[in-house]
Amino acid sequence: MRYIIILFFFATSLFGHKTDITTTDMNIDSTAYYIELANFHKKNNNFRSSMDYLKKAISYAENNNNKDPLADAYLFLGGVYKELNKTNDATAAFKQSISLYEKSDISSNLGFALYSLGECYIEKGQLKTADEYFKKAEVIYDKLKISGAKDLIKLQKAIVFYLNEQYDRSSILLNQLVSLSEEKDTYRIKGEALYYLGLIEDQQKRYNLALNYLNRANDLSIKKSEWELRAKITKALSDIYEKNLDVQNSYKFLKRHIAILDSIKEIKEKRIGADDFVSFQEAERLKQIEQLDKENREQQRANKFSKLISILSIALISILSLLSLSLYKNNILRTQSNQLLQEKNNELQLAKDKAEQASKARSEFLSTVSHELRTPLNAINGITHILLEEKPKVSQLQYLNSLKFSGEYLLNFINDILEINRVESENIQVEYINFNIRLLMDELKRSFQEYASKNNNDLDIVLDENIPDFLFGDPTKLSQIFINLINNALKFTKSGKVIFQATLLKKEGNQLNIHFKVSDTGIGIPKDKQASIFDSFSQGSVEINRKYGGTGLGLAIVKRLVELLGGEIELTSTENIGTSFFFDLILGEGSSKEVVVLKTYDASIFTGKHILVVEDNKINQMITKKMVENKGMTCEVIDEGEAAVEALRNKTFDLVLMDVHLPGINGTIATQLIREFDKNTPIIALTAISLDENRDNLMSFGMNDVVTKPFNPEEFYRAIAEQLA
Repeated sequence: MRYIIILFFFATSLFGHKTDITTTDMNIDSTAYYIELANFHKKNNNFRSSMDYLKKAISYAENNNNKDPLADAYLFLGGVYKELNKTNDATAAFKQSISLYEKSDISSNLGFALYSLGECYIEKGQLKTADEYFKKAEVIYDKLKISGAKDLIKLQKAIVFYLNEQYDRSSILLNQLVSLSEEKDTYRIKGEALYYLGLIEDQQKRYNLALNYLNRANDLSIKKSEWELRAKITKALSDIYEKNLDVQNSYKFLKRHIAILDSIKEIKEKRIGADDFVSFQEAERLKQIEQLDKENREQQRANKFSKLISILSIALISILSLLSLSLYKNNILRTQSNQLLQEKNNELQLAKDKAEQASKARSEFLSTVSHELRTPLNAINGITHILLEEKPKVSQLQYLNSLKFSGEYLLNFINDILEINRVESENIQVEYINFNIRLLMDELKRSFQEYASKNNNDLDIVLDENIPDFLFGDPTKLSQIFINLINNALKFTKSGKVIFQATLLKKEGNQLNIHFKVSDTGIGIPKDKQASIFDSFSQGSVEINRKYGGTGLGLAIVKRLVELLGGEIELTSTENIGTSFFFDLILGEGSSKEVVVLKTYDASIFTGKHILVVEDNKINQMITKKMVENKGMTCEVIDEGEAAVEALRNKTFDLVLMDVHLPGINGTIATQLIREFDKNTPIIALTAISLDENRDNLMSFGMNDVVTKPFNPEEFYRAIAEQLA
């Protein structure tokens, strides 16, 4: 593609509109003066003289360290090379001018240099690079508010899209250019746009549309006397008429094309000069002769080795024949082996698919079973709590405490199953919040103190004094990890010692590398069991499970949570001496702002409050109502979602306890409908939460809080108190 634009803004800014040489406004011995002389000779098609004056302009600017004039000279030189079709020389000159312009203030000449360099790269077929330079030029023109240049940029982008076969994107830009008003300065742009629209229609085999566009382009090129554009258009018209089986018009436009090419050739001969053109042709012919002579010498050298190569070839053919026979036999064996391997791969893929399906089915089964167990377990734990609050007989107290212990044990078991399913499903995200590590450690120690004393154990928590009080990370998952590790250590240790340590290894900026370690003096883990101790439902042996109890899921959960936080847990253990679990984590340094701590509630806040309980299970209705009334609140029970919506339309309640799973519309939809007319009444979700029912999902329907069944009484009352406050 050869597209030489009129240097309209370059000529305006650098040379004015002069057509004759004048020296009244410039020094005779200056870069601008030499460029003006070069421009004068170029307009008169004396390119040799033009080049001589450009060399003087460059030399003068370099000797006087004039960067902007030097950039102007290289920009003009690039334009001359471009008109002479010396694309590589033009590219080098434009790059030199850009490197100089970029050291000064933004100018239209920099934009033009970038634009011209883009055209050079289109000539070379490097479309991606061309597009980058057009975008840079467009930025310059936007800043300088040169509106006319944007049409040129748009045309070049359309050409790049066309050459990349992105015809739809090219058509959009070309149609915008075709719609430009009929002005002399737009003839060339509109002509090029119509030409490429014709080519696009030709690619789509819509020949009549293509002819329409190309004939319009031809008319514009005749008005503007654009010889090179006319040459392209007439050639395209001839080709499309031929495809359309119109031989007469195809021949007519082919003759025009040849005539235009002759005219262009004549113009170029005049441009270079008759004598110069002949000498140029002679120089090119001499170059060809030198090249042929060089190739002949290389051929002669090659012939010297031909006989030797022939002899070696015969020997090699003999050897290769033997090798081919051997390879043929090996190929048969390899084909048989590949078939066996393919069969094995198919079997392995089938086994892998079955294993994944089994894992998914196991996860769904455990989740469903755990979820369904929560409803009856809520009845067991709830009734136990109510009976314990009603001052039972001493003889009954032992049984009720045993029942409470069993219910809580079963709840922990179910929670572990849900947690391992949640972690393994990867449906879990790390949160990053500010928390007080020392407060977290103190709470852990207080919560485990009673359990430690049961087995006559000492529990020590040692926190490196170099670790700041406030850290930035996920305190919930850290607590889960620490609770499981400390609980295990206390469970498998009798009359011994359990130590939890946190040591600062390294600090870089706000990033802290902390080493966590939980050690005990318990029964230890046999060597042959240490590799599998982090597997789900693994406790070392059946005897240990029967003696100490537990689900065998705690360490599996710990391992996955540590990996989720970016660490890797390890252990060292010796039987009858003890075990240590340790891992390193990167945590951020938090701010010293106060961390929110759960406060105890004032029971007087419950008195006289009117609560709506939406629950379909009769036992759960009875338990929830009793727990509410025990705190001095009144209660109304409804067992359907639709009825709950109507009740809130007609009555006023201080708070709603909404079961998620209800007949008819469920609790989430009921809450959503209530929020359409009641934005203020607090609604607490009651759910046996599963993998698909996370807290954020429930809160998105308009609920204020979530309480999980079976209720922990203190958490249940605290949630109500927070909403009533």
